Amino acid sequence: MEPVIKGKNYLGINSLGRIGKLMVWNQLVNRNFDGVVVNLGREVGKKPEDMICALESDTTYGRLEHFLYGHTGKKITFKLVDAENFVFDIDGMYVKILTKERNPKNIPWAKEGVQIVVDCTGQFLDPTTDVDSGRGSLRGHLMGGAKKVVASAPFKIKDSSKKMPDDSLMMVYGINHMNFDPLKHHVVSAASCTTTGLAHMIKPLLENSATSKILTASMSTVHAATNTQSVLDTIPSMGTSDLRKTRSVLNNIILSTTGAAKALDSIIPEIQEIGFMADSVRIPTSTVSLITLNLTFYSEIDAKGNPTINRNVINNIYKDAAAGAQRDMVVFSERQNVSSDLIGYKAAAVIEGHETHTRTGFIKLPVESLAKYGVQANSEINIPVTHLKVFGWYDNEYGSYVNFLTKLVCHVNASLR
Repeated sequence: MEPVIKGKNYLGINSLGRIGKLMVWNQLVNRNFDGVVVNLGREVGKKPEDMICALESDTTYGRLEHFLYGHTGKKITFKLVDAENFVFDIDGMYVKILTKERNPKNIPWAKEGVQIVVDCTGQFLDPTTDVDSGRGSLRGHLMGGAKKVVASAPFKIKDSSKKMPDDSLMMVYGINHMNFDPLKHHVVSAASCTTTGLAHMIKPLLENSATSKILTASMSTVHAATNTQSVLDTIPSMGTSDLRKTRSVLNNIILSTTGAAKALDSIIPEIQEIGFMADSVRIPTSTVSLITLNLTFYSEIDAKGNPTINRNVINNIYKDAAAGAQRDMVVFSERQNVSSDLIGYKAAAVIEGHETHTRTGFIKLPVESLAKYGVQANSEINIPVTHLKVFGWYDNEYGSYVNFLTKLVCHVNASLR
């Protein structure tokens, strides 16, 4: 196997954190590209073979050979093809590790046969940042020869006076990925794991006439630990605003924040008219998180005096979505799941239908209150309102996020052919 094979299309991956590593594993499963070129930007271990140790096993998902082949007994083949250039053959797939550069503009993607780069560092998320700013920017990958760059986290524009650049777009596959214009968009964000799950949970409700009139919306995600947290208690760095992230992830339930609601505004613009509250609770598990979605609707009352929105209506909406427009993206489950049941499960969200709940009450508007708004009435008005609570599981690492990130990357890649 040659270090670079002309005419081949390799996927570029910047960083080998949780998402970067699992993107490599995903390509070993799906083979969407001819191979991968990973920029690590630093040396690894004492010898090139130490990289194999980092790639062949995972605390959460197990050994790579079991991940790919179960317990069939089939083995993975690892070959060091070029020690000087860190080129490996992993089960017949070309994998090259770059160790020299950390600033995106200095990474030689074009030379390595890479057209699309997935930036998994979490460090370069402002699409307005110039390529020569500080430690670099997402746009630096374009200077390095990539045609498109996809960030594996939501955009964060630091200067509130700046708007989203015309060449930038935040997308969730299956929701708004068809808005991608290959002639216009070069810097893309795949949002977050929570936004991906949330968007797929709310989409079928917005598209159904019975549940599209949303009055209020909020969500909480019970979220597995991430590398932004401390293994043991640490002293906060200067300027740290959230002191809870310095507390031990192994021993605490930690209240946190999430940008899922803000990102959802970009993914599904009509949400902006509703307003969305969101928060996160970090727990000591390695992966699989749970969204609790709370919505209130204006609810019609049928001839028998029953609300038209109820548990069965909601579950049927999700069943129809799972069998139709969101097939293989949303799964409706009538099992009583626990989080480990969903490790590696390939769905943006798995609806826990057993726990769907609705309650309908009435907002009473007295005559005197109506008069303040110029409404003439002889008696109070009762407005039916239904509250919904629905739960959705998502594997925030491989099963949900990496798989949907890959679908998005493949969609972008198809536009280059």
